[in-house]
Amino acid sequence: MNEKLRKIINHYGLSKQLKYFQSEVYELNEAIIKERNTGCLENVVDSVVRVLSPLMLQPYVDKNKEHIKEEIADVLVMLKQFQLYYNISTDDIKKVMKEKMDRQLERIAKENGYAGKEN
Repeated sequence: MNEKLRKIINHYGLSKQLKYFQSEVYELNEAIIKERNTGCLENVVDSVVRVLSPLMLQPYVDKNKEHIKEEIADVLVMLKQFQLYYNISTDDIKKVMKEKMDRQLERIAKENGYAGKEN
């Protein structure tokens, strides 16, 4: 997979891929907003379809969830290209992610009046 991603970013170049990344993040944001703004009527229709799916011998597909999944995949493909372009290891990213999560959990603990650190 890494070879394919390197080939893509090397072909288009960093500048074009950064621009494309912005559109992918925007599309993910739009998909999440659409899910959050689903109205009452849509929820009722979705519930009916979910209940009737087995009777119609068709698996239920949550279209909003599928759309969000597709957009997350698009964003992750772009992020992986940048990770490879800048030669940043997955371990380095995981380390920074852990530090950021720990810091956020500390903030939450302070908001809730706790001094302890969550794991």
